[in-house]
Amino acid sequence: MPRIIALVEDDAVIRDNYKLALEAQGYQVNAYQDRPAASQAFSDKLPDLAIIDIGLNDESEGGFMLCQQLRQLSGSLPIIFFTARDNDVDTISGLRMGADDYLTKDISMAHLLARIATLFRRTDLLSTPKVQSDQYRLGHLLVDASRMTVTWKQQPVALTVTEFWMLHALIRHPGHVKSRQQLMDESRMVVDDTTITSHIKRIRKKFIQTDDTFDHIDTVYGMGYRWQE
Repeated sequence: MPRIIALVEDDAVIRDNYKLALEAQGYQVNAYQDRPAASQAFSDKLPDLAIIDIGLNDESEGGFMLCQQLRQLSGSLPIIFFTARDNDVDTISGLRMGADDYLTKDISMAHLLARIATLFRRTDLLSTPKVQSDQYRLGHLLVDASRMTVTWKQQPVALTVTEFWMLHALIRHPGHVKSRQQLMDESRMVVDDTTITSHIKRIRKKFIQTDDTFDHIDTVYGMGYRWQE
């Protein structure tokens, strides 16, 4: 079965061009020109991955609204913002809402395809059967890498695919500082420092929502981040 990609783009020419390019790679593409159409489709059935523009027709933040809806429906579905809006405010906002990637439309098709393939490789771990569970237990933290699940004090913490691998990178060597470059490499991301910071802030926030005393992810200024017992 081909993987299903939802493409939400209000520009008909861009929408059609990318739909054809993605279909040429073997993906099934469901394309939508506005938020209401996509929203209804997502309520009926989720895609395997979503590519969303931010401004949709007369809704300047329609893509953000769709991202929030998708995150309420699934904590792990890969979401890519694909937009002409190239500024830190929108990038940070999109990542804080739970998007896995934020790409601008000036990137090449090869780059977009590589990002899609990377996200699918990560999500494949969810459905790959394992004979033994690959678990990490640190105090109240339990991370199952084979199932991509996280619990804190026996309560589930819903992380996106990108957030999961960032946490995984931190806990493999607790107390050791991971630079932003190391986090990028281990999460298979190519982003700037601001994007890494946004993901870390969102991971912290999710743990704090479970336990308001949580303080185990340290920022080591000028160096990076570490998991601190």
